Amino acid sequence: MKKMLLILALAMFSFANAQKGTILVGGNIGYSSENIDRPLAEVKTNTFEFSPKVGYQFHDNWTVGAEFMIQSSKTNSGEGEGKFNAYKYGVFVRYSVPLSETFSVFADLGAGFQNQKTKTDDGTITTTQKADGIYTGITPALFINMKKGFGLNFSIGGLGYETLSYDASNTDVSKFYFNFGKTVNIGVSKNF
Repeated sequence: MKKMLLILALAMFSFANAQKGTILVGGNIGYSSENIDRPLAEVKTNTFEFSPKVGYQFHDNWTVGAEFMIQSSKTNSGEGEGKFNAYKYGVFVRYSVPLSETFSVFADLGAGFQNQKTKTDDGTITTTQKADGIYTGITPALFINMKKGFGLNFSIGGLGYETLSYDASNTDVSKFYFNFGKTVNIGVSKNF
């Protein structure tokens, strides 16, 4: 029995150290399409989002890296067309705890800069709004190791704070959010 416990302890120790000194590559990709039937015109909105991350695992439980997000949407209606583009770029720190060889839990703390651009064309007038700001957020998640460091990440929300300053209207917007259980994200990651 003691030999079995020793082998199990060594296996868990080697699993925990197997990720140290590796490069983490991961992210999420999403697409949504929405159609709204109104009496005068149908409104169609298509949205695409891509958010990759690259990090270095310098300790058994700690990873530090860079994150980026791009979101683009286009809205068409009988009254005109609208385009929205958003970018976020910053850094993140991840603390992870292996529960077994297959499962780990982790929390990402990210912070950085963001900017948005909205362009609206109603056929006669084209307006453009730009905004810049900062963001920070913490997201707890579950990692499922599929094979050799390749896995799936599952999160169900997080906690965060964002600011945006619009240049055309001199408007400042601050947003605090707490959305556990309201959103679901599934991502893919690989340790090299």
